[in-house]
Amino acid sequence: MKIAVIGAGIVGVSTAYELARQGHAVTAFERHGSVGEETSFANAGVVAPGYVTPWAAPGMPWKVLRHLWGRHAPVRLGWPSAAELSWMASWLKACRAGSYFTNRARLQRLAFYSREQLHATAARERIEFDRSEGYMVLLRSAKDLALAQNSLQFLSEAGVTHKLLDAQQAMALEPALNPETALHAAIHVPQDEVGNCRQYALLLKQKAEDMGVQFAFNSPLSPLSRSHPTHLQVKGAAAALTFDAVVVCAGMGSLPLLRSVGVQLPMIAVHGYSVTAAIRNPLDAPRSGLMDERYKVSISRLGQRIRVAGSAELGGSAQKHNPAALETLYKVLSDWFPGGAKISDNLQIWKGARPMLPDGPPILGPSGVPGVWLNLGHGSSGWALASGSAKVLSDLVSGRTPEIDISGLDIDRLRS
Repeated sequence: MKIAVIGAGIVGVSTAYELARQGHAVTAFERHGSVGEETSFANAGVVAPGYVTPWAAPGMPWKVLRHLWGRHAPVRLGWPSAAELSWMASWLKACRAGSYFTNRARLQRLAFYSREQLHATAARERIEFDRSEGYMVLLRSAKDLALAQNSLQFLSEAGVTHKLLDAQQAMALEPALNPETALHAAIHVPQDEVGNCRQYALLLKQKAEDMGVQFAFNSPLSPLSRSHPTHLQVKGAAAALTFDAVVVCAGMGSLPLLRSVGVQLPMIAVHGYSVTAAIRNPLDAPRSGLMDERYKVSISRLGQRIRVAGSAELGGSAQKHNPAALETLYKVLSDWFPGGAKISDNLQIWKGARPMLPDGPPILGPSGVPGVWLNLGHGSSGWALASGSAKVLSDLVSGRTPEIDISGLDIDRLRS
C-alpha cells in the first residue's frame, strides 16, 4: 500500500521504518526540518520497562497536591485550560485501583516488547548510538525506601531482574556519586538502559530511506478532509496527495489534524525539561542512568555528555521556561555529580510537550475513520514504547496479528 506517516519524531520514524519493512511505499511528513525536533529532541533517554507505569495511580492526586507547594516540586501546575480541566477529571477517575492495574499491565506488555524490538532493530541494522546499560534508582532516606516498596514488589512480580543495594554497594557501581549527599539505598536494574533518542531517530531515518521511505520535511499539513481523509494537503502546495492509508504520529500536533474528521482525543501536553552538558571529567561522571526518586529527576550518561531531566508541568507552554524547574535539575545534578559536567558553557536547555492521555497507555490502531490509523499518546515514555508501538501498528495496517496482546490499546477504550 501507499502509506503516509504524519510526524517524524521517534514514534513516526519507527513507524515509517516498520511499514517499509513490511513492503509498503511510505512517505513521512514532518512540519520541522528534521526528525526528532520536538518531544524526541532531548528527553531523558531512559528505557526502563519496569518503570513504565501510568501516571494515573492510587494516591497520586494527593501526591500531586502535596508537591505543588514544594520548592523543588516534581509536578507543577500553571493556569489550566478547559481541556486540561476536563483531562484532570478523567485522570482522577483513572486513578482508581482497578483502572490503574489494568492500564499498568497494558503498558508493561508494550514496554517490554518495545525494548526487544529496539534491540532487534539496532542489531539488524547495525545502528550504533550513545547508550549506557544499567539503571539505578537513588533513595535518599528510609522514608524514600518505604515509599519504593510497591515498586520493588512490582519488579519482583513482573520478573524484572533487580537488586536492592545499600549506599556502599550503589557507590561501587557508580563510584562518582557524591559521598556528601545522603544516600540510604538504591534499586539497581541491570537490564535497563539509557540511550540518545534523537541520535537513534536520525540513524533509523537513514535506514528507512535506504528501504525507500521518503521524508517530506518543512511540510505542515492542513486538517484531514472529512470527504477524503487519506488525501493530504501540504499547506501552500497546489494539489493534494493521495494515499491508501494515513498513520497519525504527530504528538500534540495530531489534535487539529484529526478534529476535522470527528476524532476527539482527551490528550494534553505535560511538559518536561532537560539540561545537557559536556562531561568535565569522566571519573566524576555517571557510568549509566540514574533516577533521584525524591525529586523524580533522571541523570543519564550519553556518550561524552550528561543529561539531567525531569518535571511534569501542566498548564504551561513550550516557549516559556519555569526557572524553578531548571533550578531543581541543577540541584539534583550538583547533589550527585558536582564535578561531572561543564555547566558554565554550551548547555543545551530543552522543554518538550509530552502528549499524555488521562489513563496512561497510548492509542494504537484504527481511528474509526476509514484509512486513518493512530499511533500516539505515549506521554513521557515515547522512547521506551516507540519500537514496539511501531511494530504493532505496522502489523495491524498490514492485516497481521500483532505478536503481543494489544487489548485496551485501541481508541475504543476511551469511548467506553
